[in-house]
Amino acid sequence: MATYRTEKDSLGDVEVPADALYGAQTQRAVDNFQISGQRMPRAFIRALGQIKRAAAIANRETGMLDADVAEAIVEAAEHIIAGDIDAHFPVDVYQTGSGTSSNMNANEVISRLASEALGRHVHANDQVNLCQSSNDVVPTAIHVASASAIAHSLLPALKRLRNALAEKAQTFDDVLKSARTHLMDATPIRMGQEFGGYTMQVARGIDRIRLALGELQEVPLGGTATGSGINRHLEFPARALKHISEATGVTFREAEDHFEAQSARDAIVSAAGALNTVAASLMKIANDIRLLSSGPTSGFAEIKLKPLQPGSSIMPGKVNPVLCEAMMMVCARVMGNHTTLTICGQHGNLELNVMMPVMAAALLESIELLAGACHAFVDKCLAGMEADRVRCQALLELNPAIATALNSKIGYDKAATVAKAAAKSGRSVREVVREMGLLSNQELDRLLNVRDLTEPGIPGRN
Repeated sequence: MATYRTEKDSLGDVEVPADALYGAQTQRAVDNFQISGQRMPRAFIRALGQIKRAAAIANRETGMLDADVAEAIVEAAEHIIAGDIDAHFPVDVYQTGSGTSSNMNANEVISRLASEALGRHVHANDQVNLCQSSNDVVPTAIHVASASAIAHSLLPALKRLRNALAEKAQTFDDVLKSARTHLMDATPIRMGQEFGGYTMQVARGIDRIRLALGELQEVPLGGTATGSGINRHLEFPARALKHISEATGVTFREAEDHFEAQSARDAIVSAAGALNTVAASLMKIANDIRLLSSGPTSGFAEIKLKPLQPGSSIMPGKVNPVLCEAMMMVCARVMGNHTTLTICGQHGNLELNVMMPVMAAALLESIELLAGACHAFVDKCLAGMEADRVRCQALLELNPAIATALNSKIGYDKAATVAKAAAKSGRSVREVVREMGLLSNQELDRLLNVRDLTEPGIPGRN
């Protein structure tokens, strides 16, 4: 049978599992918020530990904590950072909107471990939470966790994807093919140009994520309850953030205006927007590759993907573009999280946003999903991709849009007549022009040099 101990908080006695490191306030949250069974993300809990560790060091440096108490708090916080005691962070994501339950969860766990280490009581509020409030700790934890994940996980993954696409763009630069607008045949391009466009999309996404990272590096720590900084040492924010920066490898700075930094979560909404834009780019890229690899007999079939697994439980030999589909699902999830974060960002009611825990969960999930999907896409999709040069050439030969190159010589109307005749008869533009006697063979060769058609300028006059 489970055994319990009695803990006390300002509302009275609470029965807590005997082996739990947390106390009364955490237990009340466990009892009150039996909603999803989804706990706060590991990255968020780690960030809480990093903040508590840094706060203890800063408070020791300013003389507000005795050295032995600070050291005990630091040691306890390091267990949280390492993930050794995640089982003692049971609070549901869907909890009090300030995240007070999660902040007190960390305070109570650290209080108990530090008290056991010292052999005397270390107070969860007066010492572990010294110079802090849930109202500045929780948003700071979101910023620290998400900025660290972006810097150390997402940006490297996006750079790897950009580089892999750039490599394909170079490899495929000699592949001449039909472009498509409205999914209909258009003037020729090189497949390298197509993949160069994808490369630039990801590169622009990296730039947007870097801007978002810069915003997240400004944190509310030091504002305490409402942004006024009540009950904290004047030097506390700068000292604590110095230690957080050293521990995470990401440079954090104190908010320029603590009232904005605590009442609004605009930096998080902005970051969600950048992630949403990246998701839109990756959705387009993955869907394009899915189309270009469609077939093998009834689709475009211009690129070949490495077969990864059987694609049907009934159709023998069928293979599907599974990594493209996985990427698209990730992007859909990120877009959904963007909507969640946008709505949550609107609820900075007066001096405090009241939807922060779910913001932490949604933002960190989006970062983690995009990073994982980028790595999988590089390893399992791009790595084995090949261009079908024969297929591209065959389709290009029948493309009536090549008649566009004749505009400068015979005019739009006659070129349109040629294009329609070619499409109707299934013959090439070159054959139709010869039959109609519109141009000499020499003029046709000059105007229909397909490689030249993929560069700017008037055909034959480049």
